Amino acid sequence: MSVEIDKSKCVGCGGCKSICPGGLIRMDDNGKAYIKYPRDCWGCASCIKECPARAISLYLGADIGGKGSRMRAEISGDIINWIITKPGGETEEIKINRKESNKY
Repeated sequence: MSVEIDKSKCVGCGGCKSICPGGLIRMDDNGKAYIKYPRDCWGCASCIKECPARAISLYLGADIGGKGSRMRAEISGDIINWIITKPGGETEEIKINRKESNKY
């Protein structure tokens, strides 16, 4: 499992680097984020939720049923909108209320 960072969207804030529990995200000479060892990514999605530019997506491989889809997050207040883009281009959205998600 791995994240993919779109350097063209990255604003260089460094939030992803500071939140990555594995210390895998680095900043290049241009101040853009990249993942040093993609195969070591735990898939926790912390960096995806932290990125204000929506430059990071999670690769959903066949091993977890994603068949090559990519997932990114848009956050508005307490709502996390997970957007899954399938290889054919169609999208699916899953909205989660953070206050309700771990209620039980």
